[in-house]
Amino acid sequence: MDLQLDGLQVSFDHTAVAAPRIRDLLPLYRDLLGGTHRGGGGDNRTAGYRTLQLTYANGGRVELMEPLADSTFFDSFFELTRGRGGVHHLNFHVDDLDAAVAALTARGYRLHGLNRSNPRWREVFLHPKEAHGVLVQLAQPGPREPGERRPTLEEVLAGRGRNGNGVSSP
Repeated sequence: MDLQLDGLQVSFDHTAVAAPRIRDLLPLYRDLLGGTHRGGGGDNRTAGYRTLQLTYANGGRVELMEPLADSTFFDSFFELTRGRGGVHHLNFHVDDLDAAVAALTARGYRLHGLNRSNPRWREVFLHPKEAHGVLVQLAQPGPREPGERRPTLEEVLAGRGRNGNGVSSP
């Protein structure tokens, strides 16, 4: 379902769930609830986390996230969740990130984490204090390489996904 923000197209894309280990999330989100790895996923070595996405029969998606070894990316999040993890953020796609930033700023929202450096994935976040306790990510996906191969679930967990560090998930 597409919504509008001052004329911009906004569509819900996925819910991200973080835990100390993606492998601990798979029995629920894949095995019990029937999620299928859609291909892809990998490491964000700069920030220090690994992700993969599962898709469901109705087209819904859940992104599973874990910290890379020696990363502090999720430290405050895991502290808030007593080490268990949980829903980390909601992701919405926008057709024009710069216009979305301008519209939200004009409405008085404080934004953080604005990143325009990657043409494949430009993003900004509404802090949970701005969104009733929920971290909201607005992203403008860019084009993928023609014929780009998406890694398998096993490759992602082995640290051989996109930008993989070669270290297996715990």
